[in-house]
Amino acid sequence: MERKMSKMKNVYRRYALAGATFSIAISIGFFMQSSEASQAPAVSARHSAAISDHIEETSLSTGLTQPQSKAAKSLPPMPEDATLQAELPKEPLVLIVSKDVPVGMLPQEEHSPALGCDVLLDAKTAAAAMLEVYLTAPCQAGERVTFEHKGLRFTEIVGAEGYLQVLVPALSEEVDVVATFANGDHAVTSLSVDSAVLYERAVLQGSGIEGLQLHALEFGASYGTSGHVSADTPRELTAVIDGKGGFLIQLGDPGIPNANTAEVYTFPSGSLPQQASIRVTVEAEISETNCGQHVSGQSIEMIEGKIKEVHEYSLHMPDCDAIGEFLVLKNLLQDLTIAQN
Repeated sequence: MERKMSKMKNVYRRYALAGATFSIAISIGFFMQSSEASQAPAVSARHSAAISDHIEETSLSTGLTQPQSKAAKSLPPMPEDATLQAELPKEPLVLIVSKDVPVGMLPQEEHSPALGCDVLLDAKTAAAAMLEVYLTAPCQAGERVTFEHKGLRFTEIVGAEGYLQVLVPALSEEVDVVATFANGDHAVTSLSVDSAVLYERAVLQGSGIEGLQLHALEFGASYGTSGHVSADTPRELTAVIDGKGGFLIQLGDPGIPNANTAEVYTFPSGSLPQQASIRVTVEAEISETNCGQHVSGQSIEMIEGKIKEVHEYSLHMPDCDAIGEFLVLKNLLQDLTIAQN
């Protein structure tokens, strides 16, 4: 029993001695590693210093210059914040993009012809060698249309239903009337008017001829009497039937911008049983709308169914301080002399 106890104590002593030895070994190893790590920078620093001294001595002995270390250079300073404020010009700055002269107003866009919208024009003769002209244009309602016959031109507006009826004085025995729209659509009608040889006509026409009037003084009449025919006293078409003299008709719509308008005086030379002399004049009343403006146009004379005279006129209206006065255009239309049959 004592031997067993002695053996057990010896075993415990060996285990305790082995554990202590193992702990001491671990501690010694950790201490050595820590000492080496702490001494490594110092050794490295001493080694680097020695190498640097050796390089410096070598440079001095050989006369070579040691390059400066990039790390020794300091970083460039940061730019300072901009504190100055830019001052804008007090006056607006105008830049001239181009010195070219403008080409003027661009033309208005015209309507393209519509397919399946035929324009039809028809006419028939009426009293006093007049023509009743009928225009059918279902796709041109509200559009402007210009009628032309033997140089006579006037502008109208098509009705809301695409229909229009106008009176056109025949200026020849063989008549062609043309109706033309702004988009190029047009129609033509032709017919014979044998009675045109029995009438004489005077035409005054132009674009923007407001203030210009055609006057006819029949049988030596003076202004304001029953023989004075003008836009203010135009007479009815039936005057030629009753033998009272001639009549005047106005063509074109003056309310349309840049419209062609005309005044036409008709006298029945073939049916008058007596010799007659008719004085025909053109007068211009100076108004607020035409004072200082340029006016131009044309006059046409028809005798016995044929065009005899065509005259162009152009005049500058007086200044606006002459409003209310009248100008008489001489020799623009010849007086009509009707020989006795």
